[in-house]
Amino acid sequence: MNGLLLLTIALAYFAAGYAFYGGYLNRLFGIDDRRSTPSETKNDGVDYVPTSSFVLFGHHFSSIAGAGPIVGPIAAAYFGWLPALLWILLGCVFIGAVHDFASLFLSVRHGGRSIGYVIERLMGYAGRQMFLIFCWVSLILVVAIFGLMVAGTFVKTPAVATASVIFILMAPVFGYVSRNVCGLKLASLIFVPLSFLTVWFSGMIPIDLVSLFIERGMDAEAAKSAALWSWMGVLGVYVMLASVISVKWLLQPRDYLSSFLLYAMILGGVLGICCYAPDLKFPVFTGYNVPIGNGQPTDMIPALFILVACGACSGFHSLVASGTTSKQIRRESHIRTIGYGGMIVEGILGVMSLISVAYLSQADFAEIAANPVHAFASGIGVFMSKMGLSGTLASNFISLAISAFMLTTLDTATRLTRFVWQELFTPSWETREKMQNEGITAKKSPVLSFITNIWVASILAVFLAGLMASTGSANSIWPIFGASNQLLAALTLLGVSMYLMTKKLNFWVTLIPTALMMLMSIWGLSDIIKAFVDKNLMLAGAAGFLIVMALLLVALSVIMLHRNLRQLYGKGEKPAGK
Repeated sequence: MNGLLLLTIALAYFAAGYAFYGGYLNRLFGIDDRRSTPSETKNDGVDYVPTSSFVLFGHHFSSIAGAGPIVGPIAAAYFGWLPALLWILLGCVFIGAVHDFASLFLSVRHGGRSIGYVIERLMGYAGRQMFLIFCWVSLILVVAIFGLMVAGTFVKTPAVATASVIFILMAPVFGYVSRNVCGLKLASLIFVPLSFLTVWFSGMIPIDLVSLFIERGMDAEAAKSAALWSWMGVLGVYVMLASVISVKWLLQPRDYLSSFLLYAMILGGVLGICCYAPDLKFPVFTGYNVPIGNGQPTDMIPALFILVACGACSGFHSLVASGTTSKQIRRESHIRTIGYGGMIVEGILGVMSLISVAYLSQADFAEIAANPVHAFASGIGVFMSKMGLSGTLASNFISLAISAFMLTTLDTATRLTRFVWQELFTPSWETREKMQNEGITAKKSPVLSFITNIWVASILAVFLAGLMASTGSANSIWPIFGASNQLLAALTLLGVSMYLMTKKLNFWVTLIPTALMMLMSIWGLSDIIKAFVDKNLMLAGAAGFLIVMALLLVALSVIMLHRNLRQLYGKGEKPAGK
Protein backbone atom coordinates (compact mmCIF):
# COMPACT_ATOMS: atom_id res chain seq x y z
CA MET A 1 0.00 0.00 0.00
CA ASN A 2 1.24 3.49 -0.83
CA GLY A 3 0.86 6.31 1.68
CA LEU A 4 -0.11 8.84 -1.00
CA LEU A 5 -2.97 6.66 -2.24
CA LEU A 6 -4.14 6.09 1.34
CA LEU A 7 -4.14 9.83 2.09
CA THR A 8 -6.01 10.62 -1.13
CA ILE A 9 -8.76 8.12 -0.31
CA ALA A 10 -9.02 9.47 3.23
CA LEU A 11 -9.29 13.11 2.06
CA ALA A 12 -12.07 12.26 -0.40
CA TYR A 13 -13.91 10.27 2.28
CA PHE A 14 -13.69 13.07 4.87
CA ALA A 15 -14.86 15.67 2.34
CA ALA A 16 -17.90 13.54 1.52
CA GLY A 17 -18.62 13.03 5.22
CA TYR A 18 -18.55 16.77 5.89
CA ALA A 19 -20.75 17.57 2.89
CA PHE A 20 -23.39 14.88 3.28
CA TYR A 21 -23.51 13.73 6.92
CA GLY A 22 -22.62 17.17 8.23
CA GLY A 23 -25.38 18.62 6.07
CA TYR A 24 -27.83 16.06 7.43
CA LEU A 25 -27.00 17.10 11.00
CA ASN A 26 -27.63 20.74 10.07
CA ARG A 27 -31.14 19.80 8.99
CA LEU A 28 -31.75 17.41 11.89
CA PHE A 29 -30.85 19.91 14.61
CA GLY A 30 -32.44 22.87 12.83
CA ILE A 31 -29.52 25.26 12.45
CA ASP A 32 -30.92 28.78 12.11
CA ASP A 33 -28.83 31.93 11.56
CA ARG A 34 -31.81 34.10 12.48
CA ARG A 35 -31.33 33.16 16.13
CA SER A 36 -28.98 35.30 18.23
CA THR A 37 -25.97 33.49 19.68
CA PRO A 38 -24.73 33.80 23.30
CA SER A 39 -21.66 35.78 22.19
CA GLU A 40 -24.03 38.53 21.03
CA THR A 41 -26.62 38.44 23.83
CA LYS A 42 -24.08 38.09 26.68
CA ASN A 43 -21.05 39.91 25.27
CA ASP A 44 -18.87 40.72 28.31
CA GLY A 45 -15.47 41.10 26.67
CA VAL A 46 -14.00 38.31 28.81
CA ASP A 47 -15.59 34.91 28.08
CA TYR A 48 -18.47 35.91 25.77
CA VAL A 49 -16.80 37.54 22.76
CA PRO A 50 -18.18 37.39 19.16
CA THR A 51 -15.36 35.97 17.06
CA SER A 52 -14.87 35.38 13.34
CA SER A 53 -15.20 31.75 12.28
CA PHE A 54 -11.61 31.70 10.98
CA VAL A 55 -10.13 32.88 14.29
CA LEU A 56 -12.47 30.70 16.34
CA PHE A 57 -11.70 27.62 14.25
CA GLY A 58 -8.02 28.12 15.07
CA HIS A 59 -8.75 28.34 18.81
CA HIS A 60 -11.17 25.41 18.79
CA PHE A 61 -9.00 23.10 16.73
CA SER A 62 -5.81 23.94 18.62
CA SER A 63 -7.66 23.27 21.89
CA ILE A 64 -9.19 19.93 20.91
CA ALA A 65 -6.24 18.55 18.99
CA GLY A 66 -3.28 18.76 21.34
CA ALA A 67 -1.16 15.72 20.64
CA GLY A 68 -4.18 13.39 20.73
CA PRO A 69 -4.58 12.71 16.99
CA ILE A 70 -0.83 12.06 16.84
CA VAL A 71 -0.19 10.00 19.97
CA GLY A 72 -3.36 7.88 19.73
CA PRO A 73 -2.96 6.52 16.18
CA ILE A 74 0.76 5.85 16.67
CA ALA A 75 0.06 4.06 19.98
CA ALA A 76 -2.63 1.96 18.25
CA ALA A 77 -0.32 1.17 15.31
CA TYR A 78 1.25 -1.57 17.45
CA PHE A 79 -1.73 -3.68 16.29
CA GLY A 80 -1.00 -2.79 12.65
CA TRP A 81 -2.00 0.30 10.70
CA LEU A 82 -5.29 -1.01 9.26
CA PRO A 83 -7.31 -1.36 12.53
CA ALA A 84 -6.35 2.17 13.59
CA LEU A 85 -7.18 3.52 10.14
CA LEU A 86 -10.65 1.95 10.07
CA TRP A 87 -11.52 3.29 13.52
CA ILE A 88 -10.33 6.80 12.57
CA LEU A 89 -12.37 6.83 9.35
CA LEU A 90 -15.60 5.42 10.77
CA GLY A 91 -15.34 6.95 14.22
CA CYS A 92 -14.49 10.46 13.05
CA VAL A 93 -17.37 10.93 10.60
CA PHE A 94 -20.16 9.03 12.36
CA ILE A 95 -19.29 9.41 16.06
CA GLY A 96 -16.64 12.01 16.89
CA ALA A 97 -17.80 14.76 14.53
CA VAL A 98 -21.44 14.13 15.51
CA HIS A 99 -20.46 14.40 19.19
CA ASP A 100 -18.62 17.68 18.62
CA PHE A 101 -21.39 19.18 16.48
CA ALA A 102 -24.15 18.20 18.92
CA SER A 103 -22.37 19.34 22.09
CA LEU A 104 -21.59 22.73 20.54
CA PHE A 105 -25.17 23.07 19.31
CA LEU A 106 -26.69 22.24 22.70
CA SER A 107 -24.44 24.72 24.48
CA VAL A 108 -25.22 27.50 22.00
CA ARG A 109 -28.97 26.82 22.32
CA HIS A 110 -28.66 26.94 26.12
CA GLY A 111 -27.03 30.36 26.33
CA GLY A 112 -23.41 29.21 26.02
CA ARG A 113 -23.75 27.25 29.23
CA SER A 114 -21.80 24.09 29.93
CA ILE A 115 -22.80 20.55 29.08
CA GLY A 116 -23.33 20.17 32.82
CA TYR A 117 -26.19 22.67 32.62
CA VAL A 118 -27.73 20.76 29.70
CA ILE A 119 -27.39 17.50 31.63
CA GLU A 120 -29.18 19.13 34.57
CA ARG A 121 -32.12 20.11 32.37
CA LEU A 122 -32.36 16.50 31.18
CA MET A 123 -31.33 14.50 34.27
CA GLY A 124 -31.88 16.79 37.25
CA TYR A 125 -29.54 18.36 39.80
CA ALA A 126 -28.13 15.02 41.03
CA GLY A 127 -27.29 14.04 37.45
CA ARG A 128 -25.57 17.36 36.89
CA GLN A 129 -23.44 17.00 40.01
CA MET A 130 -22.33 13.46 39.14
CA PHE A 131 -21.55 14.51 35.57
CA LEU A 132 -19.53 17.53 36.73
CA ILE A 133 -17.52 15.42 39.18
CA PHE A 134 -16.79 12.97 36.35
CA CYS A 135 -15.75 15.87 34.08
CA TRP A 136 -13.53 17.37 36.76
CA VAL A 137 -11.63 14.12 37.34
CA SER A 138 -11.28 13.60 33.58
CA LEU A 139 -9.91 17.12 33.12
CA ILE A 140 -7.34 16.58 35.88
CA LEU A 141 -6.13 13.61 33.81
CA VAL A 142 -6.00 15.81 30.69
CA VAL A 143 -3.85 18.42 32.45
CA ALA A 144 -1.57 15.69 33.83
CA ILE A 145 -1.01 13.86 30.55
CA PHE A 146 -0.50 16.93 28.40
CA GLY A 147 1.72 18.55 31.01
CA LEU A 148 3.99 15.51 30.88
CA MET A 149 3.96 15.49 27.10
CA VAL A 150 4.79 19.19 26.73
CA ALA A 151 7.54 18.98 29.35
CA GLY A 152 8.89 15.83 27.68
CA THR A 153 9.00 17.61 24.32
CA PHE A 154 10.91 20.52 25.85
CA VAL A 155 13.46 18.09 27.31
CA LYS A 156 13.78 16.12 24.06
CA THR A 157 13.97 19.20 21.79
CA PRO A 158 15.26 22.26 23.73
CA ALA A 159 14.79 24.54 20.72
CA VAL A 160 11.05 23.93 20.96
CA ALA A 161 11.12 25.18 24.56
CA THR A 162 12.72 28.44 23.43
CA ALA A 163 10.25 28.87 20.58
CA SER A 164 7.30 28.17 22.87
CA VAL A 165 8.40 30.77 25.42
CA ILE A 166 8.83 33.39 22.67
CA PHE A 167 5.50 32.41 21.18
CA ILE A 168 3.66 32.85 24.49
CA LEU A 169 5.24 36.28 25.05
CA MET A 170 4.40 37.33 21.49
CA ALA A 171 0.69 36.46 21.74
CA PRO A 172 -0.54 39.29 24.05
CA VAL A 173 1.50 41.83 22.06
CA PHE A 174 -0.18 40.63 18.87
CA GLY A 175 -3.57 40.76 20.58
CA TYR A 176 -3.04 44.38 21.63
CA VAL A 177 -1.68 45.49 18.25
CA SER A 178 -4.46 43.77 16.26
CA ARG A 179 -7.18 45.37 18.43
CA ASN A 180 -5.79 48.84 19.07
CA VAL A 181 -3.12 49.72 16.50
CA CYS A 182 -3.47 48.39 12.98
CA GLY A 183 -6.24 45.79 12.77
CA LEU A 184 -6.15 42.01 12.37
CA LYS A 185 -5.04 41.79 8.70
CA LEU A 186 -2.01 44.09 8.97
CA ALA A 187 -1.02 42.66 12.36
CA SER A 188 -1.20 39.17 10.86
CA LEU A 189 1.15 40.19 8.04
CA ILE A 190 3.69 41.18 10.70
CA PHE A 191 3.26 38.58 13.44
CA VAL A 192 2.56 35.40 11.44
CA PRO A 193 5.98 35.54 9.68
CA LEU A 194 7.56 36.33 13.06
CA SER A 195 5.97 33.16 14.44
CA PHE A 196 7.67 31.09 11.75
CA LEU A 197 10.98 32.89 12.32
CA THR A 198 10.97 31.71 15.93
CA VAL A 199 11.64 28.18 14.63
CA TRP A 200 14.91 29.29 13.05
CA PHE A 201 15.87 31.67 15.86
CA SER A 202 15.17 29.21 18.68
CA GLY A 203 17.61 26.72 17.21
CA MET A 204 20.43 29.13 18.00
CA ILE A 205 19.52 29.55 21.69
CA PRO A 206 17.90 26.31 22.88
CA ILE A 207 16.86 26.22 26.54
CA ASP A 208 18.68 22.97 27.32
CA LEU A 209 18.07 22.25 31.00
CA VAL A 210 19.51 18.73 30.73
CA SER A 211 22.95 20.08 29.78
CA LEU A 212 22.69 22.68 32.51
CA PHE A 213 22.02 20.05 35.18
CA ILE A 214 24.78 17.78 33.85
CA GLU A 215 27.24 20.68 34.11
CA ARG A 216 26.26 20.93 37.78
CA GLY A 217 27.32 17.33 38.40
CA MET A 218 24.16 15.27 37.76
CA ASP A 219 24.29 12.05 35.76
CA ALA A 220 22.31 11.92 32.50
CA GLU A 221 19.17 10.18 33.84
CA ALA A 222 18.94 12.40 36.91
CA ALA A 223 19.42 15.47 34.70
CA LYS A 224 16.56 14.41 32.41
CA SER A 225 14.26 13.85 35.38
CA ALA A 226 15.21 17.20 36.93
CA ALA A 227 14.66 18.97 33.61
CA LEU A 228 11.26 17.31 33.15
CA TRP A 229 9.99 18.37 36.56
CA SER A 230 11.48 21.84 36.26
CA TRP A 231 9.46 22.33 33.09
CA MET A 232 6.40 20.85 34.81
CA GLY A 233 6.75 23.55 37.46
CA VAL A 234 7.07 26.31 34.87
CA LEU A 235 4.07 24.96 32.96
CA GLY A 236 2.05 24.79 36.18
CA VAL A 237 2.60 28.50 36.83
CA TYR A 238 1.84 29.32 33.19
CA VAL A 239 -1.47 27.44 33.01
CA MET A 240 -2.64 28.95 36.30
CA LEU A 241 -2.11 32.42 34.83
CA ALA A 242 -3.58 31.46 31.46
CA SER A 243 -6.73 30.04 33.05
CA VAL A 244 -7.72 33.35 34.67
CA ILE A 245 -6.61 35.91 32.05
CA SER A 246 -9.25 37.23 29.63
CA VAL A 247 -9.44 35.16 26.43
CA LYS A 248 -8.70 38.26 24.32
CA TRP A 249 -5.24 38.68 25.91
CA LEU A 250 -3.81 35.18 25.56
CA LEU A 251 -6.23 32.48 24.43
CA GLN A 252 -7.52 34.11 21.25
CA PRO A 253 -4.30 35.76 19.94
CA ARG A 254 -2.07 32.80 20.75
CA ASP A 255 -4.49 30.29 19.26
CA TYR A 256 -4.89 32.46 16.17
CA LEU A 257 -1.12 32.55 15.62
CA SER A 258 -0.65 28.87 16.46
CA SER A 259 -3.38 27.96 13.95
CA PHE A 260 -1.06 29.16 11.15
CA LEU A 261 1.67 26.85 12.45
CA LEU A 262 -0.89 24.07 12.54
CA TYR A 263 -2.17 24.70 9.03
CA ALA A 264 1.40 24.92 7.75
CA MET A 265 2.24 21.63 9.47
CA ILE A 266 -0.75 19.87 7.91
CA LEU A 267 -0.11 21.40 4.49
CA GLY A 268 3.60 20.58 4.72
CA GLY A 269 2.79 17.03 5.77
CA VAL A 270 0.33 16.54 2.92
CA LEU A 271 2.77 17.97 0.36
CA GLY A 272 5.59 15.91 1.87
CA ILE A 273 3.56 12.71 1.54
CA CYS A 274 2.69 13.68 -2.04
CA CYS A 275 6.38 14.23 -2.90
CA TYR A 276 7.74 11.22 -0.99
CA ALA A 277 4.84 8.83 -1.81
CA PRO A 278 6.00 6.42 0.95
CA ASP A 279 5.38 2.71 0.68
CA LEU A 280 3.85 1.36 3.90
CA LYS A 281 6.30 -1.28 5.12
CA PHE A 282 4.71 -1.74 8.52
CA PRO A 283 2.35 -4.76 8.73
CA VAL A 284 -1.34 -4.22 8.06
CA PHE A 285 -2.12 -6.31 11.16
CA THR A 286 0.37 -7.61 13.74
CA GLY A 287 -1.89 -9.51 16.12
CA TYR A 288 -4.83 -9.29 18.50
CA ASN A 289 -2.75 -9.34 21.71
CA VAL A 290 0.55 -7.43 21.48
CA PRO A 291 2.73 -5.32 23.82
CA ILE A 292 1.98 -1.61 23.28
CA GLY A 293 3.87 1.56 24.29
CA ASN A 294 3.71 0.90 28.03
CA GLY A 295 5.12 -2.62 27.53
CA GLN A 296 1.92 -4.38 28.61
CA PRO A 297 0.52 -7.16 26.35
CA THR A 298 -2.87 -5.75 25.42
CA ASP A 299 -5.97 -6.99 23.56
CA MET A 300 -6.86 -4.94 20.50
CA ILE A 301 -10.47 -4.67 21.70
CA PRO A 302 -11.18 -2.52 23.64
CA ALA A 303 -7.70 -0.92 23.53
CA LEU A 304 -8.08 0.31 19.94
CA PHE A 305 -11.13 2.41 20.85
CA ILE A 306 -9.36 3.77 23.94
CA LEU A 307 -5.94 4.60 22.49
CA VAL A 308 -7.31 6.41 19.43
CA ALA A 309 -9.41 9.05 21.12
CA CYS A 310 -8.91 12.47 19.54
CA GLY A 311 -8.56 11.14 15.99
CA ALA A 312 -11.92 9.36 16.13
CA CYS A 313 -13.95 10.52 19.14
CA SER A 314 -13.10 12.51 22.25
CA GLY A 315 -15.25 13.59 25.19
CA PHE A 316 -12.84 16.42 25.98
CA HIS A 317 -14.12 18.15 22.85
CA SER A 318 -17.57 18.63 24.41
CA LEU A 319 -16.00 20.52 27.30
CA VAL A 320 -14.08 22.79 24.93
CA ALA A 321 -17.17 23.29 22.75
CA SER A 322 -19.40 24.23 25.68
CA GLY A 323 -16.71 25.82 27.82
CA THR A 324 -15.12 28.36 25.46
CA THR A 325 -16.17 27.90 21.81
CA SER A 326 -19.94 28.30 22.32
CA LYS A 327 -19.31 31.62 24.07
CA GLN A 328 -17.47 33.03 21.04
CA ILE A 329 -19.40 31.66 18.05
CA ARG A 330 -21.11 34.35 15.96
CA ARG A 331 -23.67 32.41 13.92
CA GLU A 332 -25.31 29.01 14.25
CA SER A 333 -24.14 28.05 10.75
CA HIS A 334 -20.58 28.14 12.12
CA ILE A 335 -21.42 25.15 14.34
CA ARG A 336 -20.95 22.80 11.40
CA THR A 337 -17.76 24.51 10.24
CA ILE A 338 -16.13 24.58 13.67
CA GLY A 339 -17.68 21.57 15.42
CA TYR A 340 -18.01 18.99 12.66
CA GLY A 341 -15.25 20.48 10.49
CA GLY A 342 -12.75 20.69 13.33
CA MET A 343 -13.16 16.98 14.03
CA ILE A 344 -12.77 16.16 10.32
CA VAL A 345 -9.42 17.98 10.22
CA GLU A 346 -8.41 16.04 13.31
CA GLY A 347 -9.22 12.82 11.47
CA ILE A 348 -6.97 13.92 8.60
CA LEU A 349 -4.18 14.57 11.08
CA GLY A 350 -4.76 11.11 12.55
CA VAL A 351 -4.33 9.48 9.11
CA MET A 352 -1.15 11.50 8.54
CA SER A 353 0.16 10.28 11.90
CA LEU A 354 -0.34 6.67 10.85
CA ILE A 355 1.47 7.23 7.56
CA SER A 356 4.35 8.97 9.38
CA VAL A 357 5.25 5.67 11.10
CA ALA A 358 3.71 3.06 8.79
CA TYR A 359 6.46 3.65 6.21
CA LEU A 360 8.94 2.24 8.76
CA SER A 361 9.83 -1.41 9.22
CA GLN A 362 8.50 -3.11 12.34
CA ALA A 363 11.95 -2.98 13.96
CA ASP A 364 12.41 0.74 13.24
CA PHE A 365 8.90 1.46 14.52
CA ALA A 366 9.58 -0.33 17.81
CA GLU A 367 12.68 1.82 18.32
CA ILE A 368 11.01 5.21 17.74
CA ALA A 369 7.35 4.74 18.76
CA ALA A 370 8.04 5.09 22.50
CA ASN A 371 7.93 8.87 21.89
CA PRO A 372 5.01 9.34 19.45
CA VAL A 373 5.43 13.11 19.09
CA HIS A 374 9.09 12.71 18.15
CA ALA A 375 8.18 9.81 15.84
CA PHE A 376 5.60 11.94 14.02
CA ALA A 377 7.94 14.94 13.72
CA SER A 378 10.74 12.71 12.38
CA GLY A 379 8.50 10.98 9.85
CA ILE A 380 6.92 14.17 8.49
CA GLY A 381 10.38 15.80 8.49
CA VAL A 382 11.69 12.97 6.28
CA PHE A 383 8.74 13.43 3.90
CA MET A 384 9.23 17.22 3.75
CA SER A 385 12.93 16.79 2.97
CA LYS A 386 11.80 15.66 -0.49
CA MET A 387 10.57 19.24 -0.99
CA GLY A 388 14.14 20.53 -0.64
CA LEU A 389 13.83 21.49 3.04
CA SER A 390 16.27 20.55 5.77
CA GLY A 391 14.96 17.43 7.52
CA THR A 392 16.17 18.72 10.90
CA LEU A 393 14.59 22.15 10.43
CA ALA A 394 11.33 20.54 9.28
CA SER A 395 11.30 18.21 12.31
CA ASN A 396 11.92 21.14 14.67
CA PHE A 397 9.08 23.07 13.04
CA ILE A 398 6.71 20.10 13.40
CA SER A 399 7.71 19.74 17.06
CA LEU A 400 7.03 23.44 17.64
CA ALA A 401 3.61 23.23 15.98
CA ILE A 402 2.68 20.21 18.11
CA SER A 403 3.98 21.92 21.22
CA ALA A 404 1.94 25.05 20.41
CA PHE A 405 -1.37 23.28 20.32
CA MET A 406 -0.45 20.98 23.22
CA LEU A 407 0.01 24.16 25.25
CA THR A 408 -3.37 25.35 24.00
CA THR A 409 -4.99 22.12 25.16
CA LEU A 410 -3.17 22.36 28.47
CA ASP A 411 -4.28 25.86 29.43
CA THR A 412 -7.76 25.39 27.94
CA ALA A 413 -8.15 22.24 30.05
CA THR A 414 -7.04 24.15 33.16
CA ARG A 415 -9.57 26.92 32.45
CA LEU A 416 -12.28 24.31 31.92
CA THR A 417 -11.33 22.55 35.15
CA ARG A 418 -11.82 25.88 36.92
CA PHE A 419 -15.22 26.35 35.25
CA VAL A 420 -16.37 22.86 36.27
CA TRP A 421 -15.14 23.25 39.86
CA GLN A 422 -16.96 26.56 40.25
CA GLU A 423 -20.12 25.14 38.68
CA LEU A 424 -20.11 22.28 41.19
CA PHE A 425 -20.84 24.77 43.97
CA THR A 426 -23.65 26.64 42.23
CA PRO A 427 -27.34 26.00 42.99
CA SER A 428 -29.60 24.20 40.55
CA TRP A 429 -30.89 26.14 37.55
CA GLU A 430 -34.41 26.06 38.99
CA THR A 431 -33.20 27.70 42.21
CA ARG A 432 -31.19 30.30 40.33
CA GLU A 433 -34.06 31.18 37.98
CA LYS A 434 -36.48 31.44 40.91
CA MET A 435 -34.09 33.76 42.78
CA GLN A 436 -33.61 35.86 39.66
CA ASN A 437 -37.37 36.18 39.09
CA GLU A 438 -37.90 37.21 42.72
CA GLY A 439 -35.01 39.68 42.63
CA ILE A 440 -33.01 37.80 45.26
CA THR A 441 -29.23 38.16 45.11
CA ALA A 442 -27.34 34.98 45.98
CA LYS A 443 -24.84 35.40 48.81
CA LYS A 444 -21.88 33.11 49.23
CA SER A 445 -20.41 32.21 52.57
CA PRO A 446 -16.74 33.17 53.10
CA VAL A 447 -15.75 29.49 52.83
CA LEU A 448 -17.66 28.99 49.58
CA SER A 449 -16.25 32.23 48.16
CA PHE A 450 -12.74 31.02 48.97
CA ILE A 451 -13.28 27.55 47.49
CA THR A 452 -14.69 28.90 44.22
CA ASN A 453 -12.15 31.72 43.86
CA ILE A 454 -10.61 31.57 40.37
CA TRP A 455 -7.08 31.33 41.77
CA VAL A 456 -7.94 28.65 44.32
CA ALA A 457 -9.79 26.59 41.70
CA SER A 458 -6.84 26.87 39.27
CA ILE A 459 -4.19 26.07 41.89
CA LEU A 460 -6.15 23.03 43.06
CA ALA A 461 -6.42 21.72 39.49
CA VAL A 462 -2.71 22.16 38.80
CA PHE A 463 -1.69 20.61 42.13
CA LEU A 464 -3.83 17.48 41.63
CA ALA A 465 -2.71 17.15 38.01
CA GLY A 466 0.91 17.32 39.13
CA LEU A 467 0.23 14.68 41.78
CA MET A 468 -1.35 12.42 39.16
CA ALA A 469 1.56 13.03 36.77
CA SER A 470 4.03 11.98 39.47
CA THR A 471 2.50 8.48 39.60
CA GLY A 472 3.83 7.43 36.21
CA SER A 473 4.99 8.31 32.72
CA ALA A 474 2.86 9.64 29.89
CA ASN A 475 2.69 6.14 28.39
CA SER A 476 1.27 4.66 31.61
CA ILE A 477 -1.29 7.46 32.14
CA TRP A 478 -2.45 7.60 28.48
CA PRO A 479 -4.72 4.48 28.64
CA ILE A 480 -6.73 5.76 31.63
CA PHE A 481 -6.90 9.23 30.06
CA GLY A 482 -8.18 7.63 26.84
CA ALA A 483 -10.76 5.49 28.66
CA SER A 484 -12.08 8.39 30.77
CA ASN A 485 -12.11 10.59 27.69
CA GLN A 486 -14.18 8.09 25.70
CA LEU A 487 -16.53 7.51 28.61
CA LEU A 488 -17.07 11.25 28.83
CA ALA A 489 -17.97 11.20 25.13
CA ALA A 490 -20.46 8.38 25.77
CA LEU A 491 -22.12 10.33 28.59
CA THR A 492 -22.35 13.46 26.45
CA LEU A 493 -23.84 11.46 23.57
CA LEU A 494 -26.31 9.97 26.05
CA GLY A 495 -27.45 13.48 26.97
CA VAL A 496 -27.76 14.39 23.28
CA SER A 497 -29.82 11.24 22.67
CA MET A 498 -32.20 12.24 25.46
CA TYR A 499 -32.53 15.70 23.92
CA LEU A 500 -33.35 14.26 20.50
CA MET A 501 -35.88 11.86 22.00
CA THR A 502 -37.71 14.63 23.82
CA LYS A 503 -37.77 16.67 20.58
CA LYS A 504 -39.17 13.67 18.64
CA LEU A 505 -36.15 13.67 16.33
CA ASN A 506 -34.00 10.80 15.02
CA PHE A 507 -32.07 9.80 18.15
CA TRP A 508 -30.39 6.73 16.64
CA VAL A 509 -27.59 8.90 15.19
CA THR A 510 -26.31 9.36 18.76
CA LEU A 511 -27.79 6.45 20.71
CA ILE A 512 -25.91 3.75 18.75
CA PRO A 513 -22.55 5.56 19.21
CA THR A 514 -23.46 6.01 22.90
CA ALA A 515 -23.82 2.26 23.39
CA LEU A 516 -20.54 1.50 21.57
CA MET A 517 -18.49 4.10 23.44
CA MET A 518 -20.02 3.15 26.80
CA LEU A 519 -19.20 -0.53 26.31
CA MET A 520 -15.63 0.02 25.15
CA SER A 521 -14.86 2.62 27.81
CA ILE A 522 -16.09 0.62 30.80
CA TRP A 523 -14.39 -2.49 29.40
CA GLY A 524 -11.15 -0.53 29.02
CA LEU A 525 -11.31 0.93 32.53
CA SER A 526 -11.91 -2.57 33.93
CA ASP A 527 -8.76 -3.78 32.17
CA ILE A 528 -6.83 -0.83 33.63
CA ILE A 529 -7.94 -1.76 37.15
CA LYS A 530 -6.71 -5.33 36.62
CA ALA A 531 -3.38 -4.14 35.21
CA PHE A 532 -2.60 -1.47 37.84
CA VAL A 533 -4.29 -2.59 41.05
CA ASP A 534 -0.98 -4.00 42.36
CA LYS A 535 1.31 -1.45 40.66
CA ASN A 536 -0.33 1.97 40.80
CA LEU A 537 -3.15 2.30 43.30
CA MET A 538 -3.96 5.91 42.29
CA LEU A 539 -4.54 5.01 38.63
CA ALA A 540 -6.56 1.92 39.55
CA GLY A 541 -8.62 3.92 42.05
CA ALA A 542 -9.31 6.65 39.50
CA ALA A 543 -10.47 4.03 36.98
CA GLY A 544 -12.80 2.44 39.54
CA PHE A 545 -14.25 5.80 40.55
CA LEU A 546 -14.97 6.72 36.91
CA ILE A 547 -16.77 3.41 36.31
CA VAL A 548 -18.99 3.89 39.38
CA MET A 549 -19.89 7.46 38.39
CA ALA A 550 -20.68 6.41 34.82
CA LEU A 551 -22.93 3.56 35.89
CA LEU A 552 -24.79 5.83 38.32
CA LEU A 553 -25.33 8.36 35.53
CA VAL A 554 -26.59 5.69 33.14
CA ALA A 555 -29.04 4.39 35.76
CA LEU A 556 -30.27 7.91 36.50
CA SER A 557 -30.65 8.71 32.80
CA VAL A 558 -32.81 5.62 32.25
CA ILE A 559 -35.11 6.65 35.11
CA MET A 560 -35.35 10.26 33.92
CA LEU A 561 -35.80 9.27 30.29
CA HIS A 562 -38.63 6.89 31.13
CA ARG A 563 -40.35 9.62 33.17
CA ASN A 564 -39.88 12.30 30.51
CA LEU A 565 -41.07 10.09 27.65
CA ARG A 566 -44.23 9.11 29.56
CA GLN A 567 -45.00 12.78 30.13
CA LEU A 568 -44.16 13.77 26.56
CA TYR A 569 -45.71 10.97 24.52
CA GLY A 570 -48.33 9.51 26.85
CA LYS A 571 -48.79 5.81 27.46
CA GLY A 572 -49.93 4.80 24.01
CA GLU A 573 -47.80 6.98 21.71
CA LYS A 574 -44.29 6.04 20.61
CA PRO A 575 -41.50 8.49 19.78
CA ALA A 576 -40.44 9.10 16.20
CA GLY A 577 -37.68 6.80 14.99
CA LYS A 578 -39.18 3.64 16.49
